[in-house]
Amino acid sequence: MDERMKELIAIGASAAVNCHPCMDYHLAECDRLGLDRDEVKAAMEVGLMVSRGAAAKTRDKADALMGKAQKGGAGGCGCGT
Repeated sequence: MDERMKELIAIGASAAVNCHPCMDYHLAECDRLGLDRDEVKAAMEVGLMVSRGAAAKTRDKADALMGKAQKGGAGGCGCGT
């Protein structure tokens, strides 16, 4: 994998995990390497899409757990210990 691809992955991952300092750093690296801003934007959009999907699944899980707790369900992991 070349350096350009690594930076596109890094900026997308930085966006996915909401790391502003990493986004700043990797955007500067993308600029240093001469990457087209449309490519960089596309990589960041992929990272943001992954983040939105993970956040939605976490909300679903939290809702399910809260529903269990409200119904008096078993505590912990549900293994019965």
